[in-house]
Amino acid sequence: MRLHFEVQMFRRSLFTQAVTLSVLSATALSSFQLQAQQQNADSTAAVERISVTSSRILREGAIAPSPVTSISGADLVDTGATNIGEALNELPALASTYSLANSGNSIGTAGLSLLDLRGMGSSRTLVLVNGKRHVASSAGTASVDTNTIPTAWVESVEIITGGASAIYGADAVTGVVNFKLKKDIQGLELSATAGKANDNPLANQKYTFSYGQDIANGDGNVAFAADFATQNDINATERSQTRTSYMSLTNPASKDSRDANGNTIHDGIADKITFANAGYYDSSINGNFLLNKVWYTFNPDGTVRPQNMGTVFPLDAACVDCEFLNLREYNDLQPAFDRYSFNLKGDYDLTADLNLAASAKHVVSKADSVNQPSFFEYGSALQIQRDNAYITPGLAALMDANGKNSIAIHRFNKDAGRRMEENTRTTDQFNLSLSGQLTDDWSFETFATHGRTRLEQINRNNLIRKNFAQSIDAIKDQNGNIVCRDTAARAAGCVPTSVFGYGAVNQAAINWFNTSSLSTSTIEQQVAGGSVSNSALFDVPAGSVGVAAGVEYRREQSDSTPDAFAATGATFLNALQETHGKFNVKEAFGEVSIPLLTDMLLIQDLAFDAAVRVADYSTIGNATSWKTGLDWTINDEIRVRSTYSVALRAPNISELYRPLNQTYFSRLQDPCDLRYKQNATWAANCAALGIPADFVAKATGASIEGRSGGNPNLKAEESNSHTVGFVYQPEWIEDFTFTVDYWSIEIDEAISTVSAQDILNKCVDASNGLSAQFCNLIQRDPVSHELKLITSTSQNVAAQTAEGVDFEAGYDLDLLGGRLKTKLIGTYLGSRKTFSFQNNPSQFEQRAGTEGEADWQENLSLSYSYDAWTATWKTRHINGVSLYTEQELAKNPDPRDLMSYGSYVLTDISLGYQFENGLNWSVGIDNLFDRGLPGVSTGTTTAGASYDNVGQFFYTTVSYKM
Repeated sequence: MRLHFEVQMFRRSLFTQAVTLSVLSATALSSFQLQAQQQNADSTAAVERISVTSSRILREGAIAPSPVTSISGADLVDTGATNIGEALNELPALASTYSLANSGNSIGTAGLSLLDLRGMGSSRTLVLVNGKRHVASSAGTASVDTNTIPTAWVESVEIITGGASAIYGADAVTGVVNFKLKKDIQGLELSATAGKANDNPLANQKYTFSYGQDIANGDGNVAFAADFATQNDINATERSQTRTSYMSLTNPASKDSRDANGNTIHDGIADKITFANAGYYDSSINGNFLLNKVWYTFNPDGTVRPQNMGTVFPLDAACVDCEFLNLREYNDLQPAFDRYSFNLKGDYDLTADLNLAASAKHVVSKADSVNQPSFFEYGSALQIQRDNAYITPGLAALMDANGKNSIAIHRFNKDAGRRMEENTRTTDQFNLSLSGQLTDDWSFETFATHGRTRLEQINRNNLIRKNFAQSIDAIKDQNGNIVCRDTAARAAGCVPTSVFGYGAVNQAAINWFNTSSLSTSTIEQQVAGGSVSNSALFDVPAGSVGVAAGVEYRREQSDSTPDAFAATGATFLNALQETHGKFNVKEAFGEVSIPLLTDMLLIQDLAFDAAVRVADYSTIGNATSWKTGLDWTINDEIRVRSTYSVALRAPNISELYRPLNQTYFSRLQDPCDLRYKQNATWAANCAALGIPADFVAKATGASIEGRSGGNPNLKAEESNSHTVGFVYQPEWIEDFTFTVDYWSIEIDEAISTVSAQDILNKCVDASNGLSAQFCNLIQRDPVSHELKLITSTSQNVAAQTAEGVDFEAGYDLDLLGGRLKTKLIGTYLGSRKTFSFQNNPSQFEQRAGTEGEADWQENLSLSYSYDAWTATWKTRHINGVSLYTEQELAKNPDPRDLMSYGSYVLTDISLGYQFENGLNWSVGIDNLFDRGLPGVSTGTTTAGASYDNVGQFFYTTVSYKM
């Protein structure tokens, strides 16, 4: 069943209200203007045809036929943020899926700043530069790193929702983010910015240089730009707010019970409560072990003692006010980051009607992600023999008293070095275009681009498992020297080490068992195309018919080569395999704008727009995207616009060709765990798997192996989207604009890797017994029943829907001798559903109103200029969110005490002075009121990165323009 056949009352209600609001508001407002319009009916004005984003046809007026949010380059650059991607992610329509705060959560992604429109996936947001594609920055995808955009030349950024795929091509399923760069660069511009956080060591610097001038008596222009940005890293322990370790632990006051059928009866008391100074007791940087139900740990000198257990929560393997593993020590709030770029461009008028343009860029960005050290627990615990040379007399006596020939030590190898990932991306792109006029009415453009991104990933302190096992298996030789037991290893240079106590691991041994692993990825893109347009092909009674058409060829290739030794599984790093893939696509597109009515009552102009794009992929074959729209101008003040579009997104290289790679999980809940079995169906099916009713899982997500890969049999995913809204620009309020647009997006056949949690749940979900389709993807230990392996590949099984309302208001006015500019941008997210399986539309997660997907978000900016002074005030609001979806709460209405985050408001200010000699000086404060993170968040998760984790930040900028 296709998802978009599902009709829901909420959807009809929201859509109906949006249409009604648009039409009635437009009609009501027009009545006030009708008399004035009739009085001026005979007046005429010169009309300029200009290019607007979301169409290739030159239009009258500056208002786009599709909803467009435009942000000036100055608004994005004049902040304390290290890059413009950080500033863009604050916009309501964009999710903070990849920011500096959270980009290090996956291998090879640290430092990436990718845009995710509507939070439906960065692979579904098409990023353009001057309306053209840009080489990707993430291997196997089409996602563009905003760090590659020349900061000094950004004129504006436009965000387009609805119908973008038919105009610009695949990947624009949710929309387009287009960076418009300045055209003619004149003179010299310099800027330097330095910033420092108030309560932590974070500091950054940004420098830009731009110079351009006309050549050949004004027939041409050449320009060069360079910029450099840097910031240091900060750890969670370096901020007072994020230093404390919090943990949600089983609430002893909760008395949930089960009925005769095994269904959970909830008592309304939180199942878990949040404690400070809490954490896992079953691992330690000192090393620890369990013996006769007592946990022991080690002093720095290697002597053994009972571990301070404080208040114990055995079901969570955790304790409070005790000796616990503080994972906050391994949580970096911001990575170390450096970027420099060089950009060169030029254009020349070959004739009055022919322009040749070329540009080139070289961008290098580097980000370091410092992660947890290697660790060993439970099934991977370190086996220490009784004759180990480092065993102290106290430990020997303890083992002898309990008849133990060996002990299994759990250990977080902090003293062996935290694992560090250094990512260096180098992007080169070259563009060439020829454009001009064929006739007075026909214009044309041809272009070619070549782009290449190379990622060099170095994983330092990557533990070699065999070497480490040899080092810790130490004995005394016949001369009393401590050596490695394995004679072959000893001959190869094995260095023995103790693991008893923090600091026990010696540097010589570290050099033996730690290594640096080098992996590389290369992405290449070639695009060539041409288009023609005519905004007045022929006249009809209501005006001129405009057309545009063109062709485009694109070739993409991505090759990832992991470290050969690490790929064998011999090291602690995930065993990744080589990924190679390429495809090409040939496309033809056309667009038409037809005026239908003009100069009628309540209809100044009514135009019909349509576009179609036909593509032939070497991977999936033919794919067609199209859109239609109505553009209704009621009078000079009011416009109503609507679009409906169908778009296809072909699977990318990673989704098609990625082999089954090793992975681990940040969080998993075993549905057969006593703590999580919420219904009789799960209880019965877990029993059928042979799992005891009192089973409590000990394996953590980080210790459960996964295998995840692509699928060469994938099909294209299809989206349906429509928008309807109105634009109001009253003549009686000069320089005031108000827009409201309803939008909805439905994605069918969505390409998704079924999550490990979904696989676990689906295995035991069915009331008629176990699901072999999903249970076969799970491996458990036959004795302990602990999860050992979960396998998943990309499939066309999922679906997503989203709908909401965007609104924007701007008002500029003279005030108190100066000029005040105001702008409000907001989004109401009415629904945001994810369907793990599109063939079962009754099962979904409603994410609207949850963390990272707040139902209301608004940005208000004020700018006041008086003589040479300029002051700005920007406030961002995120409405309160639930930490659980409605569906999760339906299963368990009282999971924990911390159920939501309240409303979040952040304010930034700046003050600048423009000197007569071209020098400008400004100071600013981001997070003026030092708004803290909500709850116990660190702001480093995909959803949590919506919140600022730096705190109050001061910066100053000095710039010069000549």
